[in-house]
Amino acid sequence: MTSGLQSEIIHLYRKALRTIRTKPAHTRPRFLLTIRHAFRSPSVSARDFSAVEFLLRRGQRQLEVWSDKSVKDCWVSEEMREWERQWVQGNHRRDR
Repeated sequence: MTSGLQSEIIHLYRKALRTIRTKPAHTRPRFLLTIRHAFRSPSVSARDFSAVEFLLRRGQRQLEVWSDKSVKDCWVSEEMREWERQWVQGNHRRDR
């Protein structure tokens, strides 16, 4: 069973993934990378409820901005690209 906070986080993640589908196909990978990086990079402890709630609110505000039809693309930092390379390599190792 998941807590209320966990449910909110899962709901936000799924809503973000659905929002990506409204963006131009050539920009979707950048949105997806940004979302994956935000949710999977271990920036705070899961037990730090104040920080988790803050990040949840920040994610909700970001999603609100992205939901605007005029937003067509997002910026991806070199740090995110490096994180993605490491994440992909780690997943390929587990598949072997």
